[in-house]
Amino acid sequence: MTKFGLSAIIGFWGLIFFAFLTTDARADFYSYTDSHGLIHLTNVPTSERYRWHMPESGSSSSRKSYISYEDTIRRTSENYGVPADLVRAIIKVESDFDPYAKSEDGAIGIMQLMPETARLMGVRNLYDPSDNIEGGVRYLSHLLQRFESDIPLAVAAYNAGETAVVKYRSIPPFNETRLYVKKVLSYQKRYRDAGR
Repeated sequence: MTKFGLSAIIGFWGLIFFAFLTTDARADFYSYTDSHGLIHLTNVPTSERYRWHMPESGSSSSRKSYISYEDTIRRTSENYGVPADLVRAIIKVESDFDPYAKSEDGAIGIMQLMPETARLMGVRNLYDPSDNIEGGVRYLSHLLQRFESDIPLAVAAYNAGETAVVKYRSIPPFNETRLYVKKVLSYQKRYRDAGR
């Protein structure tokens, strides 16, 4: 067996093992397949060849699969002029990339849209990740315009509602909202730095 053949087999079985871990650990990762068919995995990409993936857990099964919403996030972010790293950060904090997530307040899907907001944004299927991302990014674009591109205020409004941000003329003094904004901005920085 050639050295290349052995490397390919090790890489393949490493990916299979990685993708079917049965622990509760969930983490984003990046991968690409080179011209020799070798699969490269990392949590810190060093070039644009890497594709972003994240674990998804469905409500009907504890088994996790690794999928990517990267194309949808990039395309939709470009269409609405919203930073893709901000969209990723909101998705991470809202649902941890679970398209079946549902909050006690009734927010649904990967971007945790309230049914009324989803209706206003033209979302037909809240559990469809592409449809939900489209509606969430469209709403986020509206918030960024309303608050003059002030990301912390737009993020606060995504969590607490536009009325609360307008009322306080700043991030509302709610512990949940302040923690939410802090988490989103932290993840946004991580995703932005990872893309360099």
